[in-house]
Amino acid sequence: MSKSFPEVQPGGSLILAWQIKDKKVLVVGGGEVAAGRILNCLNADAKVTVVCPKSGLNPEVAYRVAENQVTHVDRLFEPSDLDGAEMVLVAIDDPAASTTIWKLCKEKKIAANIADVPPECDFYFGSVHRDGPLQIMVSTNGKGPRLAAAIRRFIAGSLPKNAGDAIEAIGELRGRLRKVAPTPDESPKRMRWMSKVSDSYKWEDMCDLTPEDMENLLLFYPANKVPSMDVLKALRGGNADAPKDFDVFDGSFGFSI
Repeated sequence: MSKSFPEVQPGGSLILAWQIKDKKVLVVGGGEVAAGRILNCLNADAKVTVVCPKSGLNPEVAYRVAENQVTHVDRLFEPSDLDGAEMVLVAIDDPAASTTIWKLCKEKKIAANIADVPPECDFYFGSVHRDGPLQIMVSTNGKGPRLAAAIRRFIAGSLPKNAGDAIEAIGELRGRLRKVAPTPDESPKRMRWMSKVSDSYKWEDMCDLTPEDMENLLLFYPANKVPSMDVLKALRGGNADAPKDFDVFDGSFGFSI
């Protein structure tokens, strides 16, 4: 019976999308590594506080400070800096100080990442491909960051160039569907229908969906059907010249195809 289930593969990480929006992230350090960490957090709409003497800020971090994208504390780390933090990122060239901060985070139960010290990390940063709402992370669990970047570039190169636009369109359609079928008991049907939509159209087709197309597409939801792209295009502008053999509506909409 055990052969019917996936084998456990120990040694991995639980890869999650951490919703850190509007939460305090403390970054200790202001060099190149810190700059990358800061950008990742700003992309996730976190509230970033950088603790580092002004003389230690590299040009990118100094720019973030000048543009008020982050809060800057112009001094070395102090334990009180941890107050209110939900994530701590340490990127300084001082192993002893880094370990001290790590231990303080453990006492306060704050998730922390000590750059280049895997044993002192609650989580790792992977190599990320970003295209609008699409995010793909490759992680080597801290063992080969440069190899992770190479794998990420390989994956990104195999994706359609408009993948992000297609996902934006599907996201908008899901939002519209929730207004059409808002109740919890509709959830299984919504999920199945959205799966059908995602499987029925090419990337290019999903990118080209107009607001009118989405409204017309939602008319097929009650019947749990998905029209071809040709049918959707034929319906544009109220045109009823769609294929006659595609019988969808039950009459409750006042017309049939």
